[in-house]
Amino acid sequence: MNWERLDTYAHLSDRAASILLDAIRTDPHAVLGLPTGRTPVGMYDCVITECTHNYHCFRDVRTFNLDEYVGIPHDHPGSYAAYMEQHLFEFIDINPANAHIPDGAARDPRAECVRYEAAIRDAGGLGLTFLGLGRNSHIGFNEPGTPFTSRTRVVELSESTRIANEDLFADHKVPTRAITMGIGTILESRRIVLLASGANKREAVERLRSGIVEESFPASALWGHPDVTVLVSD
Repeated sequence: MNWERLDTYAHLSDRAASILLDAIRTDPHAVLGLPTGRTPVGMYDCVITECTHNYHCFRDVRTFNLDEYVGIPHDHPGSYAAYMEQHLFEFIDINPANAHIPDGAARDPRAECVRYEAAIRDAGGLGLTFLGLGRNSHIGFNEPGTPFTSRTRVVELSESTRIANEDLFADHKVPTRAITMGIGTILESRRIVLLASGANKREAVERLRSGIVEESFPASALWGHPDVTVLVSD
């Protein structure tokens, strides 16, 4: 596991964007796993700025988002589909057919999980996946206690996770379930970059740095992957 400490959130965002854009330059057909939440926003801003000058960044790229809430449509303002449009997709030249997000409004969410796993597999697997780090150490929506072999599935969200995401919903009614890539799915990515910024992530970062691996700490599964970079800032 490679650790990089950046002085500021802006520097972390710039470094993460550089890794993402370098991957696309190396392989214009790259398959990316993308996160949502507060931490990746700066990375996406930097990517947009760069792609304004070179507007063929994402023409042949395929992306797979980590998760989506169950029970809300793509155009719901609290959905992660709406988040991705607002923070990235609206401003880049990605083919909408290549931007994959679980369908939280699917009539059969479990069938949607099977379909999503198959889509990742049919794309050749994830080449580079970016992750955020939850306060309780979740990655994607894989909460503490998740088996490291888990695949894309429907999960119940913890109360702490729902509270952390309340400001994304005008009525503060965060869905209780989500579709998420499993830890096993994430670990099959050929390269992983974990982003962690802010004082509220320090405890999780230090626990990860300890090297103790246990299912009560989902992010510790990353110690089993051969190519992980952790970007940390205050």
